[in-house]
Amino acid sequence: MRQPARRQKPFTEINTAPFTDIILVLMTIFMVATPLVMQSNIQVNLPSSSTGKPMKEARQISVMVTNEGMVYLDNKLILRKALKAEVANLHQADPGLEVILYSDKMVRFKDIVGLLDIFNELNIKNLNIATKTE
Repeated sequence: MRQPARRQKPFTEINTAPFTDIILVLMTIFMVATPLVMQSNIQVNLPSSSTGKPMKEARQISVMVTNEGMVYLDNKLILRKALKAEVANLHQADPGLEVILYSDKMVRFKDIVGLLDIFNELNIKNLNIATKTE
């Protein structure tokens, strides 16, 4: 006698091992490639050494930001809108103007980005961020 055929349940589980392997390979590729792509687009002026000398042909101005968000241009308190106008006038008089940005380490990044936007709008090429040596 023949036994009745059993119905097999359909296989409803998905094998995720190949998917996981592909994701890990892609993630590794992006982790390796991203810094290489970013390096070519970002120009960084490294802090100068203790023996470094300022450029003679360009005028230097200092912009300071305190922890409270106060902005100073060459040790004089200034509003951000006035800062933009003043730096624009100085840059127009001397296109090689060098800006040195002094910032308290507790200043919000949003405030620093706002200042960098101002300098970018004014097309200032010589921008340095000051740090202290250890």
